[in-house]
Amino acid sequence: MSPTKPRVFSGIQPSGELHIGNYLGATRTWAQQVAEQKEELIFCIVDAHAITVEYDAKELKKRTLDLAMDLVACGLDPEKCTLFVQSDVREHTELAWYLATATPMGDLGRMTQFKDKSEGKEFVSTALFTYPVLMSADILLYKATVVPVGEDQVQHLELARETVRRFNYRHGEIFVEPQPRLSKTPRILGLDGQGKMSKSKNNTIALFDEPDVFWNKLRPAFTDPQRARKVDPGRPELCNIFTMHKAVSSEDQQKEVVDSCTGAKWGCMDCKKMLFENFNRELVPLRAKRKEQTPEGIVKVLGEGADKARAIAQGTMREVRAAMGIGSGAPVPGG
Repeated sequence: MSPTKPRVFSGIQPSGELHIGNYLGATRTWAQQVAEQKEELIFCIVDAHAITVEYDAKELKKRTLDLAMDLVACGLDPEKCTLFVQSDVREHTELAWYLATATPMGDLGRMTQFKDKSEGKEFVSTALFTYPVLMSADILLYKATVVPVGEDQVQHLELARETVRRFNYRHGEIFVEPQPRLSKTPRILGLDGQGKMSKSKNNTIALFDEPDVFWNKLRPAFTDPQRARKVDPGRPELCNIFTMHKAVSSEDQQKEVVDSCTGAKWGCMDCKKMLFENFNRELVPLRAKRKEQTPEGIVKVLGEGADKARAIAQGTMREVRAAMGIGSGAPVPGG
C-alpha cells in the first residue's frame, strides 16, 4: 500500500558527531520539516552503509547513539517523525538482495562514489560495490515519494528509480518512483577551503562544540586568498565564510558583510566574529537540549522508531515476496 500523503525518507551515516556542514546542509531543514508536519517523515541512521569500508565495531555503536542524540537535539522530535537505525529493521537487507536481481552490474560499476572510494585501495569490498542497491532498498522499502539529496547522491537516486521500473515491469506495480528534492542550501566547504567539509579531512567544526572551541576552529578558517591585508578589497562571492553567513545571518547583516568586505572596511576577523555570534545564538538552545539526552533514553527512542518503521517494512515485504513467488507460504515471524 502506498502512502496517502508525501512520505519523505532521509538517511545519514553514523560517521561521527554532526558538524556545521551537516547541520546547514540537511539537519536544520529536516527539523523545520518536522515542525511543519506537512509530510510523513522517516529518518534512518544507515549503519549498514558505514561498514562497507574498514571501521571499528565499538566505535560504530557509539557513533550511532551519539548521532541519534544530536539529531533529537536539533529538532527531530520522535513524537512527530520516525527515527531509527537501519540494522534494527532487517527488511532493509532482505529487500536489497531481491532488488539486486533487477540491478545490472554495469550500472553499479558506473557509480562515481564507488570509483572515488575504491581508487587506489588494495581491498575493495563487494558491499561497497553493491552499496547503491542497499540505498535503493532503504528508500523503496517505505515507498518514499520524496528523497532529499545533494548533488553527489543524484546518481544513486536515479538508479533507484530505474530499479523501480525494472522490478515493476517484471513483478507488477509494487513500488513508486521516488522523486528527488535537491538541497537549496549553499555548499559549505571545509575550513581549509579544500573541497567538502568532512570529518575524515579534519576540516570541520562539531555542531555541539563549546563556544570557545568553536571559535578557535573558526578563527583560522580559510577565506578569500586575495585579502592578504585588511586594506585589500574582498570577494564575498568566493569566500566560504560568507557562504555560511548566507545560511545563518539576516539579510541586513549579509549586506553589511558585503559592503564592509568589498570596501575593505572590515578585516576577515570582523566577518568571522559576526558569523560566530550568529552561530552561537542559534546553537545555545540546541546545546542545552543535547545535554539532556542520555544513551539509555535514545535507545528507547530508537527502539520505538524501529517498531514504527518495521510495521511499514513488513507490509512492503509481504507484497514483494508474493509478487516474486518466493517463500513457502508458511507464517514469517514478525512478517
